[in-house]
Order: sequence, then C-alpha cells, then structure tokens
Amino acid sequence: MAEIIGLPKLSPTMEEGVLIRWAKKEGDHIEPGELVAEVETDKANMDFNLEDDGYLLKILVEEGATVTLGGPVMILGEQNEDISDLLAQLASGNHASPAPTVETPTAPPAAVAPPPAKAAAAPPPPAPRPSPSAGGKLLASPLAKSLAIEHGIDLRQVLGSGPGGRIVERDIRALMNGGPAAAPTVTTQPSATAAAPATALVSTDVADPTASILHRDEPLSGVRKTIAKRMVDAKQSAPHFYLTRDIEVTQFFAFRKRVNELLAGRGKVSVNDLIVKAIALALRETPNCNAAFLGDKIRYFQEVHIGIAVAAEHGLITPVIRNADIKGLSIIASESKDLVSRARERKIKLPEIQGSTFTVSNLGMFGIREFTAIINPPEGAILAVGSTRDVPYLKDGRLAERKVMTVTLSCDHRVIDGAMGAVLLQKFAELVETPELLSL
Repeated sequence: MAEIIGLPKLSPTMEEGVLIRWAKKEGDHIEPGELVAEVETDKANMDFNLEDDGYLLKILVEEGATVTLGGPVMILGEQNEDISDLLAQLASGNHASPAPTVETPTAPPAAVAPPPAKAAAAPPPPAPRPSPSAGGKLLASPLAKSLAIEHGIDLRQVLGSGPGGRIVERDIRALMNGGPAAAPTVTTQPSATAAAPATALVSTDVADPTASILHRDEPLSGVRKTIAKRMVDAKQSAPHFYLTRDIEVTQFFAFRKRVNELLAGRGKVSVNDLIVKAIALALRETPNCNAAFLGDKIRYFQEVHIGIAVAAEHGLITPVIRNADIKGLSIIASESKDLVSRARERKIKLPEIQGSTFTVSNLGMFGIREFTAIINPPEGAILAVGSTRDVPYLKDGRLAERKVMTVTLSCDHRVIDGAMGAVLLQKFAELVETPELLSL
C-alpha cells in the first residue's frame, strides 16, 4: 500500500533539513537500508536511509529545498501503484505523514478524541498491542522509529494508526504520555509543494528601516541556525571569565621548522597542530580543566579529545582530534588536514564533530592579535589563539627581537576556577616555550 514518507530525525537536535541530493529517482526500487537521499541537518550532511521495501513512486521535494522534521518528501509503494488519492491529500493539505515535532516545552501533545463508547460507562483504554506487519516486519515511519529508539520504546507494543496499521509519530507520542496508541485522525499540514519559500519574513506591523536599501536576504543554513542558538545559550547560561597571556614562541617556530625538515615531503605539521598537541598535554596534567558542566554534575573526562574550530562557507564546524594527548605530531597533522578539508566540503560525518572535551579556535592566520571565544557547551573552556608578532627587548644591553603569541582562555566558572584556569594556561605556555616536550 502506497504511503507518504516524511523527513526523519537524522541528528539529536534536528528540527529541519535541506535535501541536498536524491540518490534515487522516481520509479527506482528501494531495498531496506538503502540510501535514498543526502540531507543537511543542523550538524552535518547525513545519509537518509530507508528501512522499508518498495518503489519510489513520487518525489515531493526538490533538491535544495528546506523541509521541516516529518514533512513529506516522497511516496513509497508497489510498482505502478495508483497514488492519485495520496496526491489529492497532499494538494488539500490532509495527509498521514508525521507532522513536525516542534512543540513548546510546557504544551502537551494535542489530545486525541477516544472512540465512541458502546455503553453508558466508558471501557478502560485498550493496552497497546503489536502493530500489523507485512511479511513479519513492523510497519513504522522513519520518524516513529527514531522517536522509539530515542525513548526506549518497543515498537512491537505500539498500535499503529497510519495507513495499513503503520506506526507513525503520533502513536509514539501517545504512548509516551501514558495512553494507548492514537486512533487515526486527519491532520492539516501545508503540503511540500505549497510550502512558502525559506526566506525571513518581516511582520507588516513592524517598520523595517533597512527595507528600502538595496540588499540580498539569505535564509540561515541548518548549521548556522544551530550555531546561533548554541552560542546564545552558551553566552547567556555559562558565566564566562577570561585569562590572557603572552607566550614566547621563538623556539616553538624553530622546532616546527625542524620537524617539517625531518618529515621531508611526508606531510607538514602546522602551527595549529602543535597547539592542539600542547593543549592536550596540558589538559592531561590539569585534568580538572578537562571537564563539562551537565546541570546537576560536573563530568571529568579521562580522555582528551580536542575540537578544532573550522570556518566553512556554511558555518562554523568543529571536527574532533580524539586522544590528542597520546598521538604523535604527524598523526595529528594528517587527521587535522583530512577533517578540515572534509568539513569545508560538507563531507564530514556527525560522529566526527561530536564528543570533544575542549576546543581550540585559532584566528592568528588572519592577523588577529587577540580575541575571546565563546565556550562550546557543555565543555568547560575554549582556547583562543591570536597572531604571532615580533617584540623588541633588551638582551645583554642590546636590542633584540623575540616572537610572541597572545592566547586567551575562556572558562566556565561553574567548572573551572580562576586559579585552576591559570595553571592550565601556565602548563600550556611551558610546553610551547619548551617545544621539545611535545615530541616526548
């Protein structure tokens, strides 16, 4: 039986996605687990794999379109099956595809009217029962499966209310709220073909003083939306304080030159690679700073995973160098080059940008002398690295020069105290000023 397939939840915080590329075309057969499309989420580009078997009868969303979570993207069914009724439902706005899951925290899901009672006294609600299946396989939408996994719900105990007994989002949410699976209802949702363009709208009763200026409006990408939300949350909720220090890097740059000469064409170690190694070793020596604030507790990590802030065209991405404290410089350099390249090309995978315990943001290559970075929650700190400059000083009565780099450590005061942060910065400075320690 043909059915409308909605956009599934491909990352934990996803609320919408941009359908970048269809891997299948209309008329193609889709086997369970096969790649259907590539979707840009709020985290990274993700594969949309379908767990159902059937034929792609209709593509409802063009490449490049933004779709809300659960919004209809395709129709799946038997080969040459008549889908005129489903197309009519989409055109009218009445369809059984899961609705977007954007809800206010205090508002419970809309109540579903119970079936009419056959006697004066209403019978108790029936217990959830296994959903109908085809060939012994449960029928469930991708969004319903994602919610079930997220909340530990056994799909075999859910009563499906979708077409042919298919389990849809409302069934999972009904069970989560203590009731049986929802009875089939008709919901009204805007169709994908009639969706408004993804552009920012200005309320007609609020004057826009810039409206008459020649301009170009560009919708936020999923990545930039996430950055905007997370950075506002981090700045408002985490009590930042800042520690700034000048570090002499004359020997540091000389050491880098010697390392690259030894590598002799087998890759190069960048300044940032050395900084990643230095801060990782410093965190190993000051483990109380390798921590995260988790509401009612502080989590102290026994592994050191360093996030590298990368400026990509579509937003700020933070690939992770795992166990950076125990990796050699050449390995860090190789991994960093690969991750940064794929982050900028939108080819990086979600696990590769998650799980950092500390982040480094380096703007020195842009000539920025010093800056303060916003902490990447829930981490306890972030290191902002500025440019290197030549500073004159007196040595043996003569004027000499030395190279100096300015770094600023942003700390979450709920996790790291001032003295603790100062010790971390001191350990980092010692490693940079005695760079031979980085190769031990």
